[in-house]
Amino acid sequence: MHVLMTADTVGGVWTYTRELVTGLCARGVRVTLVSFGAIPTDDQVAWVSQVDGLDYRPTSYRLEWMQDSHADLDLSRNYLSRIVREVRPDLIHSNQYAFGDLSSKIPCIVVAHSDVVSWWVSVHGEEPPESEWMRRYRDTVTRGIRAASAVVAPSQWMLEAIRSYYLHPGNGRVIYNGVPSQKCQYSGEKQPCVLTVGRLWDKAKQVSLLMQYQYRVPVLIVGSEDHPEEQRRENTALRRKSCSLQFLGRRSQAELEVLYGRASIYAATACYEPFGLAPLEAALAGCALVANDIPVFHELWGDSAYYFRRNDPVQLAKAIETLASDADLSRKYGQSAHQHATSKFSVDKMCDEYQQLYCTLISQGTAA
Repeated sequence: MHVLMTADTVGGVWTYTRELVTGLCARGVRVTLVSFGAIPTDDQVAWVSQVDGLDYRPTSYRLEWMQDSHADLDLSRNYLSRIVREVRPDLIHSNQYAFGDLSSKIPCIVVAHSDVVSWWVSVHGEEPPESEWMRRYRDTVTRGIRAASAVVAPSQWMLEAIRSYYLHPGNGRVIYNGVPSQKCQYSGEKQPCVLTVGRLWDKAKQVSLLMQYQYRVPVLIVGSEDHPEEQRRENTALRRKSCSLQFLGRRSQAELEVLYGRASIYAATACYEPFGLAPLEAALAGCALVANDIPVFHELWGDSAYYFRRNDPVQLAKAIETLASDADLSRKYGQSAHQHATSKFSVDKMCDEYQQLYCTLISQGTAA
């Protein structure tokens, strides 16, 4: 089996891609991987050379959710079409909506990791205002979903968002993301500190909720402060002066794993998180999850997380103080999150479900 997969290097989709591609190639699946958004850093592609059967082709074409991406989307579609003719894959696995209608002859899966409209509603409480760019974006997403052989979402919440703001996919399903448990070793030995991983430029991550209080324990914030689109970058340096939190910037995967292993608490502050790989990695390392009280976190984590009132910085601070001052309670929630993560979000299960879907769609295409 030969799969042509697209990805982006800007957010968590790259982590998802790394785990899925590594797992598929280990099972004998050939993968041609094309990435968009930005040329990846050396750290981001360190895993690529270790995967047999992977043909990787990075590009810097803009992503569909970026402003002024229209011309780049035309170029990237042409580029992908040339690759399809060159490598002749059995199936296209697109992690962008824009390529769902790339070919009428090859089965195509579109994975709905997130979208601009549901992001906007979660952040602003209403749908985004009409504009030429928004109309073009909605049309791109709708065409990709309509043409896809199957649409996969990483949570039921995200699948329902697609149905609410675009259309009902003809073949929609949920496949939860997975991370190998051995990558985030759970030692049980923790330091009294809080960790959060998220892009400071993304309002949905709500890292700002942590910046409104002083804490008795260190609060470590990992993530880029620079928006991938230069014209939309804001000055975040002033925020450093307003609190005593520790801003660590971007960190490599190896450095993140050390931080996960060290922290006793992980703060999942986002108001929009269709899945959330960072909380999963933290849970696998035995961090107690302090989570925003939003539906998707309840779907994913159930009773294994310690919730704070939705978007409330006061309640977030109280939740952190409660766990930080009670080592036994913190350890209990850390163990619960770890057990839940290992049982529900197995990377092998994720690969099994994708491979089964691939086989079904390829066989249906052959029969047709």
